[in-house]
Amino acid sequence: MDPPAESLVKYDHPFLVAKKTDQKSDKPNAAAADSPRQGSREILNFIFPPRELMKGNKLWVQQVSIAPCTIRDVICLKELLETRLQQSLAMEVGLCPQRRRLYSQCFDELIRQITINCTEKGLLLLRVRDDIQKTFAAYQKLFESGYAFGIRKSLQAEVDKKDRSKTISDLEEENEELKNEVKKMRALNETTEKRNNESRRVRNKERNEEIELLKKSNKQLEKQLLQMIAA
Repeated sequence: MDPPAESLVKYDHPFLVAKKTDQKSDKPNAAAADSPRQGSREILNFIFPPRELMKGNKLWVQQVSIAPCTIRDVICLKELLETRLQQSLAMEVGLCPQRRRLYSQCFDELIRQITINCTEKGLLLLRVRDDIQKTFAAYQKLFESGYAFGIRKSLQAEVDKKDRSKTISDLEEENEELKNEVKKMRALNETTEKRNNESRRVRNKERNEEIELLKKSNKQLEKQLLQMIAA
């Protein structure tokens, strides 16, 4: 038989219920003789379902204890809780599954103790426990959803960062090409301007020489004309 899982909730010793080949219950009938205790037993079994243990082909059941608690039991529970917290290296602050598990077991044990003395208080505490668990589950689901959303956003940001890096690289490369093109155009413009200036200078020189030649020719013609008039 596998040993039951350690818990702060107090359980009775396991008893044999049946074999696989024989489904008859071997549960003793002593509890049925005491109806008040039987009522507490039924309520506690409803709150804390009995644990089933298998050994070979035999089924053993371990029920939560219905023994009344004393102040000494509460003190022992406190000391055991602190010991388990230290042994499990539970964190004192922040989210800690070990600390939450042990405090949950401690609360269950308090529910067990109170239910034995006052069923109504125990059932009310059960509602409180269930509501706390539902609230925690909702917050946990919200946290997981937010965490998953953050992971997706982080991955998307990483992809966008790579895309932006590629875009920046492409733009820088295109910018360098445009700069080289501008340099080529400026060099071509300077060359063209020099060629035009040289061509303009040559034309001006030829024009000036032509004008000087025409002036000399005009003077000679005037001189010949004056000689012809004088003759």
